Amino acid sequence: MESWRVRTDRLGLLLDQFDCAREMAQVRLTGLGDEEYLWEPVPGCWSIRRRGEAVTPRAFGPGDWVLDQGAPEIPASEYAEVARQAAGGMTVTKIADDWGVSVERVRQVLEHSGPPEPDTTPVTTIAWRLGHLHSCFAGQWEWTFGERRQEPKLLVDFTPCAASAVERFWALTDRWRADVAAVTDEQLDTIGYSQYPYGSDPDDPFITVLCGANLEFIHHMAEIALLRDLWRSRFTPRG
Repeated sequence: MESWRVRTDRLGLLLDQFDCAREMAQVRLTGLGDEEYLWEPVPGCWSIRRRGEAVTPRAFGPGDWVLDQGAPEIPASEYAEVARQAAGGMTVTKIADDWGVSVERVRQVLEHSGPPEPDTTPVTTIAWRLGHLHSCFAGQWEWTFGERRQEPKLLVDFTPCAASAVERFWALTDRWRADVAAVTDEQLDTIGYSQYPYGSDPDDPFITVLCGANLEFIHHMAEIALLRDLWRSRFTPRG
C-alpha cells in the first residue's frame, strides 16, 4: 500500500497549511444563517450595511451593500512590523503611503518606546469578517494573477445572504489556491510578484505574501468561529 506523502517544500508547506485551515473553516461555517451572519453582539459593531446607512467614513463596495471601514491607522500590533520596514531601508514616506497615514504618525510609531497600548478596535460581525477576507483575497488575486488594474474595493459585491456570501467566498479561495499551486520557486522569491496596492506586497517576495495571506485567513476564521460559539451560547436555552 502506498504511504501518505507529506510535502516539505516551501510551497507545499504553505498549501498544506491553507488546505487544513480551509477544511476546518468550512466545517465551522456550515449552517450559517442570515440572522447569525449579521448579528451585532455589542453596540458600535462594524458590519455590512445598505449604502447610505454605513456608520464609518470609508465604507466601500460596488453594490447596494457596503463594508464598514474607518480612518487609516497603524494598529499597535503592527508597530514591530513598521520598525522592521524602517530598519530594512523603507523610507518614512513610503511607510506612510502604504498605511495611508501621515509621515508624522509613522514617526510617532518609530519613536514609541516600551510595550504599545492595546488597540481599541471595534467588534465586527461575521458578515464583516467574511467580507473583509473576501475583499483581501479578491484584490490579491486580481493584482497577482489577474489584469492588475481593477480597484480592489470594487471587486466584491457584498450580500446580506449568508449562504451566497459563503458560496462566493469558497469559489474565490479555490481559484486563489489553484493559481498559487502553480507558482514556481523563482516566482516565490520574486519581489513584487504581487502588486496588490493595499499593503507591502509590491516590496515583498511572494512567499512572504503567501505567509501573510494564510495568517489573515486563519486568524479571521478563528474570530468567526468564536462568534459562532457566542451566538450558540447566547441563544441556546440553559437547562
